[in-house]
Amino acid sequence: MKLMHTKLPEFIRKMKVAAATKGSTYKECEVVGLENLKTAKMQSLRTGRIEQAVEDLAMKEDVYSVEVAVIPRIPESMHSAIVRGFDKDGNPVHAVLETINILHPTEDILIHDCPDIDDRRPPIGNH
Repeated sequence: MKLMHTKLPEFIRKMKVAAATKGSTYKECEVVGLENLKTAKMQSLRTGRIEQAVEDLAMKEDVYSVEVAVIPRIPESMHSAIVRGFDKDGNPVHAVLETINILHPTEDILIHDCPDIDDRRPPIGNH
């Protein structure tokens, strides 16, 4: 079975197009939370589901813009820190690997004041 993925620039483009072309008026879409990624591949199925959610909101007359915020679902995540040293020509010559736990804010920080929430996420582990 071949796994299908959507490249990061295409993911962002799809969200912006979905917001701009659905509904009776043009709507801006901002994608936040991915600014530090240079490259990534997104699950195509989930990309389509998020694109559908953007379209659903863009079609609502009381919505004037859309934001897609991507945050970690599990608030504590383990990351590798790669510290690299470069020579005068810009070539890597030394590296140190470390580990750091990052505690992320949860969804509540973005939805605490929103009166209408449709949670379409599957239970953790069932996606």
